[in-house]
Amino acid sequence: MRDALLSMIAGLSYREGDFTLSSGLKSSFYIDLKPTILHPEGATLFGSLGVDWMLKEKLNFDGVGGLTLGADPLVMAFSLAAFRKGIFVPATMIRKEPKKHGTSRFIEGVENFKPGARFLVLEDVVTTGGSALKAIEILRNEGFTATHVLALVDREAGGREKFKSIGVEFHSLFTIRDVAACYHREH
Repeated sequence: MRDALLSMIAGLSYREGDFTLSSGLKSSFYIDLKPTILHPEGATLFGSLGVDWMLKEKLNFDGVGGLTLGADPLVMAFSLAAFRKGIFVPATMIRKEPKKHGTSRFIEGVENFKPGARFLVLEDVVTTGGSALKAIEILRNEGFTATHVLALVDREAGGREKFKSIGVEFHSLFTIRDVAACYHREH
């Protein structure tokens, strides 16, 4: 499963060239995981590998979430894979800003969680960790606990250290070096 997902990432989501990132930094490569995670096989593989990691580490979570829009397909893939294994880990979507009408919520699906619920935060690519850090902050402000972050790919650009500094454990299925090596093997 790992090799199949890594190959999909290298083929669908990774490019080399001259790119300007959202942070304004220049990069010799670009990775956009949406084509991989929106593919049914990619979503299925991520969900299965994520749940396998959780079980191997003997972790349990009351919920799984991440900052919308990037984490939405990840949290659904994870939640569904867990459910297929008989594990109840409901998904949630975390907004950057509260909904402007109706409930004015930051977090969708809160009805599935008790106060203090423990969350796994998911992220597609972690560079400096900004999106996942924002999701953790919102979860904590809303009375929940966020103890772990699981990323599909770690760009190895400082995110891991930022999570450690706030007491959150970080794990990634792949590093950018894994993806680049696979890309060069296959292209």
